[in-house]
Amino acid sequence: MKKLYTCMVILFFACLFLESSAQYNPKNVCRIEDNKTIFKLDRRWTVKQRKEIRNLFDLDSLLLAAAFRGSREITLDGAKWDIKNIDKNVVEVSKDINTAPAQHVGTKDIFIFDEIANNVLNLKAQESATFGVNNFKVSGAFVYQNSVVRLFMFDHPDAKKVYLAGTFNNWKTTQLPMRQTPSGWIVSLKLPPGKYLYKYIIDGKWYDDSNNRQREDDLNAGRNSVFYCTNYQFALKNFKEAHSVILTGSFNNWKTNQYVMNRNARGWELAVFLKDGTYGYKFIIDGEWITDPDNKNKRTDGEGNINSVIGIGKSTLFQLNGFTSAKHVFLSGNFNTWNPDELAMEKTPQGWKLDYILTPGNYEYKFVVDGNWITDPANPYSIGQGNFKNSFIALQANHIFILDKYPNAKKVSVSGDFDNWSNDEHLMIKKDGKWQCALYLSPGKHTYKFVVDGNWILDPANRLWEPNQYGTNNSVLWIDR
Repeated sequence: MKKLYTCMVILFFACLFLESSAQYNPKNVCRIEDNKTIFKLDRRWTVKQRKEIRNLFDLDSLLLAAAFRGSREITLDGAKWDIKNIDKNVVEVSKDINTAPAQHVGTKDIFIFDEIANNVLNLKAQESATFGVNNFKVSGAFVYQNSVVRLFMFDHPDAKKVYLAGTFNNWKTTQLPMRQTPSGWIVSLKLPPGKYLYKYIIDGKWYDDSNNRQREDDLNAGRNSVFYCTNYQFALKNFKEAHSVILTGSFNNWKTNQYVMNRNARGWELAVFLKDGTYGYKFIIDGEWITDPDNKNKRTDGEGNINSVIGIGKSTLFQLNGFTSAKHVFLSGNFNTWNPDELAMEKTPQGWKLDYILTPGNYEYKFVVDGNWITDPANPYSIGQGNFKNSFIALQANHIFILDKYPNAKKVSVSGDFDNWSNDEHLMIKKDGKWQCALYLSPGKHTYKFVVDGNWILDPANRLWEPNQYGTNNSVLWIDR
């Protein structure tokens, strides 16, 4: 009873303190009911408000992240938290009031906090973009040059304070003040190429950019404006008499009416953002398809069509040693929809090679030698079995799964939400006495297990886990970059 009374006193004074320090009512945050500690959370809270709640009540940030993402339950420090959605904005988390923390879990075991969670969301928004074009009503409203963005807002000349917030600064509300000029409000910031979401905060109220046609749902009954920091400019010289020139390519599924190029003194141009990778493209001039006259890099698509080709980013060298008597060798994989006649390899004294640019990710591939499909003899990593066995490569891998046990196991793999829980897709290789597998994983939360000779186990080196529908639990991993 003494413990219950002490807890109630702490919650009461904590709530009084929070009420004076935040622009919301903390009395609705915490309560004790039916021998449970219950916290009522609101997804509309700002980052600052979430931090205040977390610090004041000593709530684990992983609990907050799970609650705001719609999980049903999570176990932390040996305590089970139930998560219940009240409506689309409000969620309640609760646990038994007498639950004691697990003794084997240290404070360093829980390492995710709100800043990382917000970075993950922002990275996901940026990573999801393969291609983008800006669409402002007035061209001078957005300028990107020498890695510097300049945004100009013509509205609200009578505003007292205007700030810019977006994915580039974790939506911080007072970090980027805009400067007022006779023509409007202006701000500059340095950014790498990519996709960015943003809003203006005008005298404390949030607005999307009325001068920007590119908008996305902000999942809160509003819209975010979108701009792209471009990294490539398509140009077509001459054809000045044409009525319209359209850019199309593999980056937009060869749509014929999506991106109209702009006329200039030399012909036509269009600045775009392109994610790292290799792309085929053409110009459509008043309905007629042509390749780029100024780009010598052209390639057949395997179906009788010739396309211009560009590559953005670092190339990967694919090599096949031997087979010097072969007439034709092609590279094929899930990066080109397994087209067997598109990526012709160059013959060398040692065999065959091809430099090819791919975006960071996990890829399967094979070589097609005079019509025969073979895996890469120099690559020990593979996926599948028999005729469905493919060589595997992880480009710019950002996590290495390591299992430092089971030295006598015959077959070990890692499986999780990143491969739809396929128990033999990502086989691990024994290296320096440890089972290892490097993968590229998207930013955010991932759940996984190891499969050792057919037995599914948690990662013994990872104390972060959550329950699953089978009652056997999954290990949890967060990728923030």
